[in-house]
Amino acid sequence: MLVSDFHYDLPPERIAQEPLADRAGSRLLHVNRLNGAWPRQSWQDRKFREFPDLLRPDDLLVLNNTRVFPARLYGHRSGQRAQPLRPHNPADRDFLRGQVEVLLTRQLADDPNEWECLVRPGRKIGIGEKLYFDKPSENDSELEAEVTERGSFGERRIRFAPVPDFFARVERIGHVPLPPYIDRGDRAADRERYQTVYAQTPGSMERPAARSVAAPTAGLHFTPAILQQIRARGIKIAEITLHIGLGTFQPVRTEKVEDHKLHREQYEIPAEAAQAINRAKAEGRRVVAVGTTTVRTLEYAALFAGKLAEKLAEKFAAKLAAERTGENRVEAGRGEADVFIYPGYRFRIVDALLTNFHLPQSTLLMLVCALGGKELVMAAYRHAVKAEYRFYSYGDCMFIE
Repeated sequence: MLVSDFHYDLPPERIAQEPLADRAGSRLLHVNRLNGAWPRQSWQDRKFREFPDLLRPDDLLVLNNTRVFPARLYGHRSGQRAQPLRPHNPADRDFLRGQVEVLLTRQLADDPNEWECLVRPGRKIGIGEKLYFDKPSENDSELEAEVTERGSFGERRIRFAPVPDFFARVERIGHVPLPPYIDRGDRAADRERYQTVYAQTPGSMERPAARSVAAPTAGLHFTPAILQQIRARGIKIAEITLHIGLGTFQPVRTEKVEDHKLHREQYEIPAEAAQAINRAKAEGRRVVAVGTTTVRTLEYAALFAGKLAEKLAEKFAAKLAAERTGENRVEAGRGEADVFIYPGYRFRIVDALLTNFHLPQSTLLMLVCALGGKELVMAAYRHAVKAEYRFYSYGDCMFIE
């Protein structure tokens, strides 16, 4: 399968640069894949406010309650690992000690405090380079880090010097990591608007509740009133957590879909959520995922549960495995998900999906095509472009059932 098969043309003006004043004021493209084979399947243009009425009374709605933290840091570099200064160009010194942008994507270790990150300008910053954040002098910086490993495509591993209140400092000096297709700097309002209303409350700054570098954007449309409408209809809601990381920002650089590898992302499924999900599957009720991050978490957890059942069968007996399995179940707990979902994948948990519109040739678009059918989804995307839907993180949404 070719990555180019998932291309569509999108005029730049269709990319939403600002959120709507009203979260629930977005449009919703309702895609019905249950009316038979394409092209008999169809879609309808709706409003997101209609979403509660599109759910069935016995549905289970699953949310990703991760919280975005201000993971983009601006600072300057020491220049100590750079090429020697040219004597006839004094501007070199300012360039070598110039500004640097770091996007923290995943914490790799607590002690020492090491992170995977993206660095700009990546080619100029080598191993051993010192980075200073917030203050103009390395003697008066909020945070100091050293590059310890160099990866491809701008990835780096950096080690922060010990400070007693690391996360409090990041909260104070960091910037909201708006996606690169939003062509503006972040503003104070983005700290609230680029966050779901059901995001985890912050823990202590030493151990924050979540460390996502992007919002689960399908959830940005919900308001407390919409959630109350859903609960008033008797629809159950379960919450899981996937900390969104580097994979969200990395384009597919292979020609064939099957050759691409996803980065791992940390997740947690509480026991209460696992019980609700497994009960819904056992009773034949729909599991409706809000966002592709929720889909990846649930499907990875189901794959993990299936592998666990296989091990039980080998160790004990086929009868015990039969009692524990069903690939249509998840296990509570924590882990790192890296399941790559594209057309041909057999879904084990998710029956319907609310999602925003995604970039051409992205892994997220491939996931949506896997659930809705490639021909149907790509045709629906072309309709959305023609109908002037707003695209991407601050844009409109699609409900596939």
